[in-house]
Amino acid sequence: MTQDPALCPDDFTGLTVEPAETTAVGLNAVVKSIAHAWGSAGVFRGTKALQMLNQFGGVDCPSCAWPDPDDHRAAAEFCENGAKAIAWEADKRKFTAAEFAKRSVAELATLSDYEHGQLGRLTEPMVLKPGATHYTPIAWDDAFKLIAMELNQLPSPDDAIFYTSGRASNEAAFLYQLFVRQFGTNNLPDCSNMCHESSGAALGSTIGIGKGTVKLDDFEKAELILILGQNPGTNHPRMLTALQKAKRAGAKIVAINPLKEAGLLGFLNPQEVGGLMGWGRTALADEYLQVKIGGDQALLQLLQKRLVTSNRVDREFIDLHTSGYTELVKHLEQLDEAALLRMCGLTIEQIDTVSELLAKTDKIIACWAMGLTQHRHAVTTIQDVVNLILMRGSIGKPGAGLCPVRGHSNVQGDRTMGIYEHPPSWSDKLGTQFNFTPAKKIGFDTVKSIHAMIDGPGKAFFALGGNFLSATPDTEATAKALRNCTLTVQVSIKLT
Repeated sequence: MTQDPALCPDDFTGLTVEPAETTAVGLNAVVKSIAHAWGSAGVFRGTKALQMLNQFGGVDCPSCAWPDPDDHRAAAEFCENGAKAIAWEADKRKFTAAEFAKRSVAELATLSDYEHGQLGRLTEPMVLKPGATHYTPIAWDDAFKLIAMELNQLPSPDDAIFYTSGRASNEAAFLYQLFVRQFGTNNLPDCSNMCHESSGAALGSTIGIGKGTVKLDDFEKAELILILGQNPGTNHPRMLTALQKAKRAGAKIVAINPLKEAGLLGFLNPQEVGGLMGWGRTALADEYLQVKIGGDQALLQLLQKRLVTSNRVDREFIDLHTSGYTELVKHLEQLDEAALLRMCGLTIEQIDTVSELLAKTDKIIACWAMGLTQHRHAVTTIQDVVNLILMRGSIGKPGAGLCPVRGHSNVQGDRTMGIYEHPPSWSDKLGTQFNFTPAKKIGFDTVKSIHAMIDGPGKAFFALGGNFLSATPDTEATAKALRNCTLTVQVSIKLT
């Protein structure tokens, strides 16, 4: 159905609304995966890269956070996103100094991130000198001297900001934070500030550790899986295989998201003949709750109220292993059910159905991603996910627990390596081992880094991988911040 231009003549874009897809993956995804790899890296190089992806002794896929099996790995242990990511890494095309000479910075700036990636890999360090219109080559030693001179001229080490993302390995991340802390600051923003930071805060304040409590094989043992604020088929398609195994083992799956996603409606597993040929469709979601945007917390509190009023909570577990239950019940009693229903946008029948599923088992896994984490009330929403799981005693046992879909180097590994604006607990030991005194002052996270560069204290910006401009929510503000710096350094294999 074409939108009527007369209804909005000033901003009509010619967009059309078409029927939504009801199946995902299958042969089409396989063909496109191979096309991505072969198109950028060539047949031999691309095939070799795919064969190494997520294999024992190979390389971990940088495209998503879904874990690898501990025992058996399929020959093709990747999805279309993974194929795109490894093709980006293994690209045999080159963007040389001669190519830079043909294109000004102004011209390059008109290209999209995708178009930058299609130009090929960088071949040597490049510098934009004051007043210049084009990047020109610079020797490695001269680049190091220039960066060192600019950093050492800063009034304070805290005037420099050092960003990193999952484009860096854990080993590189450890060396990076060591360099930054020896320089004298904890200004180590990373992209986890913008994705699962709220998960870490919520989990740390409730279960004492900011990470998930389940392993991959728990999914086959679960009897109920809640998927909140996630689009697995788009963002981590290998999760669909785990959900398919859980479904075949008897699990019920409840998807909670404003938009329905094809992968949860009909999964064509390309590792199976039926999925590859198009007739082996698996409907994954038993219930699909299209909650209002931001209404997840209202839904979670409604479900908690139902469990309490129907006396379907695990009191033995609660009394032995939790605190604050009485206070939580008092809080829930004060909440108006009709108001919660309006906020989440669901019907009472949907609430009844899901609360009954929750009451029937304690083998419950709750999964979530950025649909929950990127709200102002993200921390309290995720705390309510934890409350719901604790009410049923669904933690610390097979087939049950909390599963923030994270795990990239830039989310968990980086933090373990010390990429954090807070001094790590082992900061003093780091200083002893490497003979320096680490700074104790809390550094800038991503948002504070942007404000610091706009308002003045941030004068130098160094990025190890990633794309700070695109990763942050307010592109214009971030661009203004970066332009205010006297030095910006980007370490990457391609243009951003």
